Amino acid sequence: MQSSGLHILFVSVSRYPDFYLSVTLKPSKMKKILVVTLLIPMIAFSQKKESLMYFKTKDSLVGVKNSAGEVIVPAQFKIFSYLKNGQPVKEETIYFDGPKKDEVPEKNAWGYVYDRKGNFLYRPFFYDNGADYFSEGVRRFVKNGKVGFADRNGKIVIQPEHDFVSPFRYGYAAYCDGCDWEKTEEEHKAIVGGTWGVMNFKGETVQPVTQSAKTVKVNGKYYPYPFSYTAKEKQMLQFFEKQNKKLSDIYYVNYDDKLSGTDKKLSFEIVERPKENFPYYQVNAYDYWKTEAGLSGLIFLVSEDGKKVFALDDDNEKIPFEKWLKNKRQQAEKFQRDHPNKMVK
Repeated sequence: MQSSGLHILFVSVSRYPDFYLSVTLKPSKMKKILVVTLLIPMIAFSQKKESLMYFKTKDSLVGVKNSAGEVIVPAQFKIFSYLKNGQPVKEETIYFDGPKKDEVPEKNAWGYVYDRKGNFLYRPFFYDNGADYFSEGVRRFVKNGKVGFADRNGKIVIQPEHDFVSPFRYGYAAYCDGCDWEKTEEEHKAIVGGTWGVMNFKGETVQPVTQSAKTVKVNGKYYPYPFSYTAKEKQMLQFFEKQNKKLSDIYYVNYDDKLSGTDKKLSFEIVERPKENFPYYQVNAYDYWKTEAGLSGLIFLVSEDGKKVFALDDDNEKIPFEKWLKNKRQQAEKFQRDHPNKMVK
């Protein structure tokens, strides 16, 4: 039996899952065709995160369930922060802001962190009145009395090996072994004694160098400039350099010090790159002393393609850059009107 032609059915798994393309090639036309190439857009779909929520028992212990009512983490935590029954888990990990019932306190540890499947990950380092905050994409945790670092997904990026480690600042963190806390004033403590060193973001000990224009000062000594960038990343940072005057005016508006105008200039560094559950470059602003200006609201996110820029507010909500900038400039201008002796120079 003679074939009427070649029938080809292409099924798309792109953004239109119910769409298909059917093509019939007649024998007379097939002879003229050497190669047929059809490009079909393929999009990698990430599985939607399962909805999780905190729940409370009658004796005020807290756990986590999924949307089907299945217990992911049993109710065993005495939470100190305000938390509603049924409040959703928004982060990539589950955090319990308090101890387990009847537990023996662990030195320098506060709360518990689990993954979204209910597996225990780590205990955050105790800082101020709660768990340590994220600085340059990581935060400290405690295991067997030693301090390490974990990222936003709960992955351990630096193993716990030292008695104390400071948060990362401008690519470096100071650590000590054989040191301890000493109470200096009411509600205040200081780390005293021990042997001190400085680590980079790989957890490697870095030796001090001679001071130069590109060195970074940590604990009174100087260390090499810690950042390196691709051409694409350098272009991203150029966006912030073009906005430097406006951003510096905003940051330094409430400073009453002896810094010159040339010193009142921010610098910008990429401290976190896209990873699972985080499709952004995080850009931190740093002041004259290379401390994180992000603590005053100058932390930014740039999309992977570099086309969208956001600022993070105090609640870690993303605000489009232009909208955020306009609002911050208005606040700075009002501050200057109310405090004319603190004009930016």
